[in-house]
Amino acid sequence: MANLYADEQFPLPVVELLRSLGHDVLTVQEAGNAGLPDSDVLAFATKNKRIVLTQNRRDFFRLHNQNPAHQGIIACTDDKNLYRLATRINDAICAEDTLESKVIRVNRPAI
Repeated sequence: MANLYADEQFPLPVVELLRSLGHDVLTVQEAGNAGLPDSDVLAFATKNKRIVLTQNRRDFFRLHNQNPAHQGIIACTDDKNLYRLATRINDAICAEDTLESKVIRVNRPAI
């Protein structure tokens, strides 16, 4: 299972669902890092060997393009079906041998 770091706006119910699936998820708030810029969020995650979970796709895509040396970024679209979102994240993690230096997109299914 993966060591994840959920950014500040990431839905807590999804964090809890991912934990129930066996992932080690630390939130920005739990780490005492609320209010930090996205670059610091990514730096903290990298230093602590955690994959960033975010819905802030644009900023984290930019950060990845500036420096792809990180543990991974999972960038999600907003999905009101939180169980489906957690399941799709879990499936995306399980489909990869490593997420290091990768951006994984988890998109809401088309309606």
